[in-house]
Amino acid sequence: MSAVEALPREIRGVMLPVTGGRVLVPNTTMAEVITYARPAPVEGAPAWLLGRLGWRGWGLPVLAFSVLSGVTAAESTENARVAILKALGGHARLPYLGVLTQGFPRLTLIAEDTLLADDAAEGDTPVGVRERVRVHADPAWIPDLAAVERMVLDALPAVA
Repeated sequence: MSAVEALPREIRGVMLPVTGGRVLVPNTTMAEVITYARPAPVEGAPAWLLGRLGWRGWGLPVLAFSVLSGVTAAESTENARVAILKALGGHARLPYLGVLTQGFPRLTLIAEDTLLADDAAEGDTPVGVRERVRVHADPAWIPDLAAVERMVLDALPAVA
């Protein structure tokens, strides 16, 4: 079998519903989805960093992706969930981060013909977004998780 034949034909992704759109992340980055509870505020934090939530012994930073990206000024927390993502940067201070979602994240199978660049999207690419795409014809954002992690680390106090 050649290396090309060994590649999977489909991968699993998760669509996170946020105000103004959907965020597509690899299924392997998902740790858990929990019901939203008001996080403890972080003094001096930007509006997109909602605070820290106690989760499995961690002070999990929770962010509002649509606010971070500039799509909206605020996100509703009514009936919201928090998608807990495994951080990819290997920072001891940030092994996980929470993303506020508007409802339940949805598992989706992605194949070469179902993930396309969204060339019709207008305007600049939002902050924290690596690529605008269409998944099964639905628009979505692929986040720049490394940039988002850096933004969260920069916003957190050094002792946090």
